[in-house]
Amino acid sequence: MIVGVATESFPGERRVALVPDIVPLLKKRGFEVVVQAGAGQQAGFPDAAYEAKGATVLGTRDEVFAKAEIMAHVRVGGANPDAGQDDLPRYRDGQVVVGAADPFSHPDRIADLAARGVSAFGLELVPRTTRAQAMDILSSMATVAGYRAVLWAADRLPKFFPMFMTAAGTVAPARVFIVGAGVAGLQAIATAKRLGAIVSAYDIRPAVKEEIESLGGKFVEMELEGGEGEGGYAKEMDEEFYRRQREMMLKVVAANDVVITTAAVPGKKAPTLVTAAMVEGMAPGSVIVDLAAERGGNCELTKADEVVVVGGVTILGPTNVPSTLPFHASQMISKNMFNFLCNMLSKPKDRRDRDHVEAFDLEQEDDILEATWMTKGGEVIHPALLDVLATATGGPA
Repeated sequence: MIVGVATESFPGERRVALVPDIVPLLKKRGFEVVVQAGAGQQAGFPDAAYEAKGATVLGTRDEVFAKAEIMAHVRVGGANPDAGQDDLPRYRDGQVVVGAADPFSHPDRIADLAARGVSAFGLELVPRTTRAQAMDILSSMATVAGYRAVLWAADRLPKFFPMFMTAAGTVAPARVFIVGAGVAGLQAIATAKRLGAIVSAYDIRPAVKEEIESLGGKFVEMELEGGEGEGGYAKEMDEEFYRRQREMMLKVVAANDVVITTAAVPGKKAPTLVTAAMVEGMAPGSVIVDLAAERGGNCELTKADEVVVVGGVTILGPTNVPSTLPFHASQMISKNMFNFLCNMLSKPKDRRDRDHVEAFDLEQEDDILEATWMTKGGEVIHPALLDVLATATGGPA
């Protein structure tokens, strides 16, 4: 099977779906790799690096799509809803398409892929199981986002993060509050702690208390229950829950120099957790980094991709954060992609079968393939996505 990698067309996207070091690993498993010239340039991977590792570099996008049996993308379908439409005529019946697809935000774009007859797989649909961890692109990119958010906050805050003992007196450490202790939040806790800040965190899932404390953070107790959904993700709650949560957070937010919000529910608008009143209560010079800006923001005053200053408080609303660290973000995506593609190879029914020959097999029984398979044979087949399409159209999908 030939895997194709084209330059990402989403505006400002600097990542690449496969890095050169993954190419020989794929070749050992029976895959060949073709790459569009310049596809990895913005992430720090020149064409020569791909060729040195055994990939074939092709001059045009059309050549890559025409030759590849599998297209590996960072963003596809709903994750690239506008520019991605230009690629629709390039896909062909039976081609396999793999990438982050944001299917529930833009289900119509997945239907467009189905109309081309491709078998499309959404990497953010990978189940949260032990076997699937190595393919979990959401966790990989959340790690990048949590780290980057703290660096942005430290850059904007007019204070040191760590405590300093100087001849001019003692400098108190910054106080950092993390809202949401998923992968991004935990990485933000760890990074802020390494920089010397006093870190506290809150999550609607009380089960994460031990994880927060293991990283040196203090878990902020709030008497709220019922926030953990299927697969360990936070679930969407009703407005009364969020109202009570905001009331409890008012004093906590005001006591901190930096607030980093990471609360997001897959496929839904981000809940508003930091109100204008909370921002008003923060000291001038304080910083909010809203990692949920791409889904509407956790802060009421956030504007996506803008810096807002209100009462001396700086509010950052970055989107596509992993693309700001494209080298390592691409490495992480590549390993996720490699593991996912290898999972498409047939598995021996008996582990002791040493004569088993791997072959590309989408029809095998596999929970990961089943969970991520969105389109097949000209139709959308993912049950949850069919429900979203039915709701959007007012009838059967």
